[in-house]
Amino acid sequence: MERIRIGLISDTHNLLRPEARVALKGVDRIIHAGDICDAGVLRELEAIAPVTAVRGNNDRGAWAQALQERERIEIGGVAIYVVHDLHDLDIVPESAGVKVVITGHSHRPLMKMENGVLYINPGSAGPRRFKLPISIGFLEIAGGRTKGRLQTLEVD
Repeated sequence: MERIRIGLISDTHNLLRPEARVALKGVDRIIHAGDICDAGVLRELEAIAPVTAVRGNNDRGAWAQALQERERIEIGGVAIYVVHDLHDLDIVPESAGVKVVITGHSHRPLMKMENGVLYINPGSAGPRRFKLPISIGFLEIAGGRTKGRLQTLEVD
């Protein structure tokens, strides 16, 4: 059974920390849930694995116009919906056949199961905000099943 490992990152705000690069090494795909703030961050992530990214409220300029505000992708037979701010979710995931919703915006890492849908916010991997942790997430897909994990990054 094929296992697909997806790195989840959000709210980098033009800072791709070395700790995040190391943690993401070896993933099959990366999903960035917005507030990237510079195309260079996406290029750095692309050097690790193929990237799907959505535009966040701080993503502006010509490079950001190429990004959608929402993306529905299918990986390993699992429908995943990506939107920067959970308040902008424009579907009912369980009715739309979506099994995983990836968000960002709040900078707070969160993982919960609701109505058979896994919601993951990897938190912020960029500049520290308030006393919130610097974090990323992972999604593993095997045989149509999903397993999420959040990881706090140890940064100076």
